[in-house]
Amino acid sequence: MKIGFDAKRIFHNFRGLGNYSRTLVESLVKHYPENDYVLFTPPFDDPRAREWNKRFSNLLVVTPKSGIAKAFSSSWRSLFLKNIIQNNGVDIYHGLSHELPPGLKKSKIKSVVTVHDLIFLRFPDYFPWIDRQVYLRKFKHAIESADIVVAICEQTKNDLIHFLGCPTEKIRVVYQSCHPQFYAGLSIERKEEIRNKFKLPEHFILYVGALEERKNALSLVKAFARLKDLIPHNLVLVGNGKEYKKLVEKEIIHQGLLERVSIHSEVKGEELPGFYQMADLFVYPSFFEGWGIPNVEALFSGVPVITSEGSCFPESAGPTSVYCNPYDVEDLVAKIEKVLFDDDLRDIMTRQGREFAEQFHWKNTSQRMMEVYKELMP
Repeated sequence: MKIGFDAKRIFHNFRGLGNYSRTLVESLVKHYPENDYVLFTPPFDDPRAREWNKRFSNLLVVTPKSGIAKAFSSSWRSLFLKNIIQNNGVDIYHGLSHELPPGLKKSKIKSVVTVHDLIFLRFPDYFPWIDRQVYLRKFKHAIESADIVVAICEQTKNDLIHFLGCPTEKIRVVYQSCHPQFYAGLSIERKEEIRNKFKLPEHFILYVGALEERKNALSLVKAFARLKDLIPHNLVLVGNGKEYKKLVEKEIIHQGLLERVSIHSEVKGEELPGFYQMADLFVYPSFFEGWGIPNVEALFSGVPVITSEGSCFPESAGPTSVYCNPYDVEDLVAKIEKVLFDDDLRDIMTRQGREFAEQFHWKNTSQRMMEVYKELMP
């Protein structure tokens, strides 16, 4: 098979959607090298993108050729990409993040689109009106055009049916994997190197994620303030943000926690496994996620997880993680106490959580995606 991908986020996004795209393509290349893979993307010059491209130099990367197409790459993706995909002899085209190019449905090329979440419809207050209209138009077009719609979890599948009326028979659930760098333990020397670089304490509670309102790090800081005199741990927040980050920093100062809470916004991808593996507990009290990949990274890293009730979280964190009401700080306090003060519980959470995460190993998720592709081939 010759499979093409909307690779814009592989080369232009270095958070969730980009990580999903890179991990999926890497896993397919590793486990199914007999296929040809073509990446369609606007021009890129980010050093991280160039490095990734160098590592996978055997992949065909298609970018705009003419000066006009380079200058108006958004038009290239919307107006001309269908013909370019056809000219490259692609059998299946996969839109990795909610989009498919216009006109593809009328071609002979089969298409798949991944939908990660419909948060803009569930929580419209988080998004400007104009953004919601653009997203709605793109999502509807992609769902109507695609031969198969991939939802990254059952929660997203249900939202596709509820909000957009997507036919059930058109949807396949293929869970999102995390990068294999989280599968194996780092050496003691490497962990100490990371600990020294970031001045990490011996015992700490970890949060990983963007510092934005939906992810609710502020409640974690408030919960930690109530626990600070009962536990020897510090709180380590890994992530970046804008206005909400300022609120978190203000709360840290207000609670007198400057010596106990740290924010790290410049952690490299290869350093992140060390944070997880040295943590005593991972807490992710987000109000809503499409998948919650930090939960999966934590489980693979052998750290017990506390996350939120509802949404996709039981799917990504499993039956032995502990769940809190993200709107109730006192409940979060109680759940952190429960886990930190019970050695046997933590042992069960760690061991069985790692076993649960195996279903998200990239050899399993890429196999499921390949089954989707094969459905479309004669």
